[in-house]
Order: sequence, then C-alpha cells, then structure tokens
Amino acid sequence: MADPLVYINGSGTVSPQPAFQTEKFPFEPVSYETNPLKVIDPGYKEFIPAEMIRRMGRIIKMGVASAKLCLRDAGFQQEDGNYRSPEAIVTGTGLGCLEDTGKFLGSMITNKEEFLTPTSFIQSTHNTVAGQIALLLKCHGYNFTYVHRAFSFESALLDAMTRIKTATCTEVLTGGSDEITNPSFSIMQRMGFWKRKAIQSMELYQDHQRGTIAGEGSSFFLLANKKNDRTRAVLSGVTTFLHPESSFEVVHRGYRFLNNMKCQPNDIQLIITGINGNPQDDSVYYEFLDKGFSGTPMAGFKHLCGEYLTASAYALWIASGILSTQVVPPWLMVRGTQPEKIDNILIYNHFKNQEHAFILIRKV
Repeated sequence: MADPLVYINGSGTVSPQPAFQTEKFPFEPVSYETNPLKVIDPGYKEFIPAEMIRRMGRIIKMGVASAKLCLRDAGFQQEDGNYRSPEAIVTGTGLGCLEDTGKFLGSMITNKEEFLTPTSFIQSTHNTVAGQIALLLKCHGYNFTYVHRAFSFESALLDAMTRIKTATCTEVLTGGSDEITNPSFSIMQRMGFWKRKAIQSMELYQDHQRGTIAGEGSSFFLLANKKNDRTRAVLSGVTTFLHPESSFEVVHRGYRFLNNMKCQPNDIQLIITGINGNPQDDSVYYEFLDKGFSGTPMAGFKHLCGEYLTASAYALWIASGILSTQVVPPWLMVRGTQPEKIDNILIYNHFKNQEHAFILIRKV
C-alpha cells in the first residue's frame, strides 16, 4: 500500500515582509538597514478580540495572526467571521515567549520576588502560542509544542505528518514562531552571532563580515490527507541530523533522504538554503552544492526574514508559494538561473553547522 500523501492546503505568515497584506506570492520585498529585522505587524484586531490584545505578548499575537491567515487561506473562515477548528495543533519554537519571560524575571528582581503578577509567568511558557490559538478556535484536540532549538519546526512537521499518515488526524495546523527582544539580541551579539556594521538586508549575501542579521517571524500551514482546489503543494518528507563530520556526510545524508523519498538529485529543480551572509555558515551550503548538486540553482530567504531558530518555517512558506505559482522571483536567487518548471524543491537549513535539516516539497 502506498504511503499516504500529506498536502499543504493553506499557509500564512507574519514576517518582516508585507506578504500578509496581499496574501499572495510573489510579493514586493522590503529592504532594511536595521539589525534586527522586526515583523510588520498586521492589524491584530482583525484576528484577536480587542480586550485580549493588550494582555498578549508579541509572539502570541504573531502566532495567532499567522495561524488565522493560514486558516483563511485554507477556506476555514466562516460567514460569521469565525474560523472552523482543525483537528490538532502542533507548533515549534526555539526560544519561546522571550518578551514575557523577560518581564517576569525583571519583575522578580525589581520586587525582590514579592507581590508578583502571574500574567507574564503564565504567558512565558513555550506552549502559550499553541494554547492561545486553541482557545480562540475552540480546538479541543491534540495540542503539542516542540522546543528543540533549530529542530523545533521540523519536529512539529514530523509529528503532524505522522498523525496524518497514521490516520490519527485528517487536518493538522502546524507552525513555527520565534521573536527577538533587545536583551536577547544584545546577548547574542556579544557572542558574535550578528553583524556589527549595518547593511542593506537585500544585499546580505554580498557582505562578508562576520555574523548575520537577526530576525523573527511566525508561519503556519494546514496539513491534510486530501487535496482540494486550495492545495499549494505536497509535503513529501523531513529529516534532521546533528554535527556532521564533513561536507561529504551532509551530501550523503541528502542523497539518502532523497532516495527514501523515491527522488533523485537531478529531480530537484531548486534548492532553498539557509544562507545568511556569515562566511563560516555559508561555506557549508556552498560545499554541499559543489559536491552534490553543482548544477542545481540555489535560492535564499534569510535576507527577507533574518536568522532565527524556526526560520525554516518561512522557507517552507516561500517554497509552497513557488510551487503553487511556478514563479521564482529574481530577488530569491543566489546562484544559477531561475528554473522554468519546478516540480521538486529541497529546503536545506542548518544552525551553526550543528543542527541540519532537509525538507522535500513537491508540486501537486
């Protein structure tokens, strides 16, 4: 019996780019000369009751808005403006609710651990985004959040795909969210993560100073066991691995992953990598292409959203848009020429050459 297919029947994102304003792909990108890149906030009153907005942290508002944009794209919005609930919600986050965690810890220090208000603590837990989405959608089904550093979103995808393929669920709302705060940015800058000199974000790959640009965002997808007229792509597979010994091992794992997906390297028309402008990180991607996919065009996405632990969710949003429209905007291309026809896209992302992940997505 053939392995059941997993379809992407809707997607939504809140990012530093204005894509949500048209809910269409491609969009006109915005270039920044700031670090970090902050999301462009949509009108949250459209997605969240007004009395709840002021009590929500930024990542929660981002998550709820991108989840409802996804459900709207999937046709879940009803005539009364409410949304039909999915069967399950699975999310991933690398660092969780940093803003509310900082508020709670700051309050502890200021008040010497006395007379603390519980709101910031309640909203600082990593599963708050998934919980708030479930409360607003009245979803009483399976609800889980993965906090696996740069594997967080991939872990959520694997869980959702497993539930669909085992017929446990027919529709799963899946997403990845992370935010950047001033304290977290400063700490990571001292560790050498971010570039010291300001650059234009759309020129990220031409800058060779150490570090990259920080980012944030939230992207959600409705995964389902059946396709419909809103289906964007087929999510074929996901795999992760830690600490490869060499670039040859990365290529070997990529080949083995494609073989398991019954796909050959020459079947890949486009590779979307997590190239981020940091020479040490980018060399891993170029070695991977040179040794295993030398003739395959490469696109990037972190000049649009910046670097964060669940940035691969934004890459999947980009890839599903490319497959559904068969358009590769020139501002995505890093190497090679734009392919005329695209049936298979391989997403390859790593974080500091530690956590590596492949996602294969196919045309319907």
